[in-house]
Amino acid sequence: MTRLIIEISKYVLIALIVLYTLQCYLAFVKKDEDSREFLFLRQNVVMFCIHFVAFMVFYLKMERPMLLYFYGAQVLYLLAALVFFRNLYPRASKLIINNMCMLITIGFIMLTRLSYDQSTKQFTILAVGTVIALIIPVIIRKMRILTKWAWVYAVLGIGLLGVVAVIARSTYGAKLSLSVGGITLQPSEFVKILFVFFAAGMLAKSIEFKNIVITTGLAAFHVLILVISTDLGSALIFFITYLMMLYVATKDIRYLLAGFAAGAVAAVAAYFLFSHVRVRVEIWQDPFKEYEGGGYQVAQALFAIGAGGWFGTGLFQGSPGAIPIVDQDFMFAAIVEELGGIFAICLILICMSCFIMFVNISMKLEENFYRYVAFGLGCLYGVQVFLTVGGAMKMIPMTGVTLPLISTGGSSLLSTLASFSIIQGLYILREDEENRFEEEEYYDNGNGGYPDSRYPY
Repeated sequence: MTRLIIEISKYVLIALIVLYTLQCYLAFVKKDEDSREFLFLRQNVVMFCIHFVAFMVFYLKMERPMLLYFYGAQVLYLLAALVFFRNLYPRASKLIINNMCMLITIGFIMLTRLSYDQSTKQFTILAVGTVIALIIPVIIRKMRILTKWAWVYAVLGIGLLGVVAVIARSTYGAKLSLSVGGITLQPSEFVKILFVFFAAGMLAKSIEFKNIVITTGLAAFHVLILVISTDLGSALIFFITYLMMLYVATKDIRYLLAGFAAGAVAAVAAYFLFSHVRVRVEIWQDPFKEYEGGGYQVAQALFAIGAGGWFGTGLFQGSPGAIPIVDQDFMFAAIVEELGGIFAICLILICMSCFIMFVNISMKLEENFYRYVAFGLGCLYGVQVFLTVGGAMKMIPMTGVTLPLISTGGSSLLSTLASFSIIQGLYILREDEENRFEEEEYYDNGNGGYPDSRYPY
């Protein structure tokens, strides 16, 4: 009977995630406020159904009473996150809130499947991070002085990365983490946000050639420190994000082409200078040739993806634990194996809808600083998702970055929560700007009173 329930559950989960994903994109076309509210409510119901079905399977397989308490704690967290964000910030984007909670739910499911102990640790970090995230939109909206601190962001970012390069411990060939009071942090995850604020501040100040040279030099210094630390995944994220921000600010294709050319030269140089890079490229070219060595991780991920097919093997019916460090580097492969290729495609589309919302918010902001921040955070998120998915599927060499809000890793989780909250603050600023414009237009036409507020998706 248990076997039958697990077999049916995988099709139920696929149907539910397809329904949720469809509603993500319907939200972009629906204009009626009541229709949108009902759509967002349906998304919440679908999300809780996915969560319930998965944990029902877990309980049937594990038969641990503590699992029921953990499930209840997660439900309370999701309800609290939805209620607090929507009530504290009624003008925030409900689509972004829902997608954030949906991605967290998928993370809950996969981490609990892989390691109950690791998932409880991640849950604690998530609860603390969410409390902090609830404060961030107020700071973004009220502290306009943040637009003036470009040099402060640069000094802090370079300083933190420099400390990591000098004293951090090496993990899998890269200097990533610092331990402070028994707490391990990966500073580059937080410097990503500082980096976007620095680049936005400098580009909003001026796009004259002299200022671009200075800004590019400082950005390159960030990337160089990461390369010295052999944190090449983060270096690539920083590089692509800055290049896209520079192009959006200047609208000059020459900068984009020069950036890609410089990136290609740097990639070739890194291949010859760093054995770490050569190994990853060789593994990418033929992971099965080095199956007993460095290629084992990628090969097992490919086996997992192949075993999953379109519909997956079902929760607890695959072997994602056979992939080394699966909860960090190859969570996408674990999802494909047990939940299926259709589920994984929907996950990518949900991430894409987040990116579209980030860019949409960026395009509609009036102040250049905030516009560039929103676009930069969107690039950070989009590039990280691409690198994670591409590495798992052997589209690109493995970079070792996490799948945001899903993979294990406290620093990545906290920085992603902060990014989503900053975007919410910028969304509210966009609403402020639209309402101000409507009021000015209303009074310019000789009318009195206040126009109705607008609450888009």
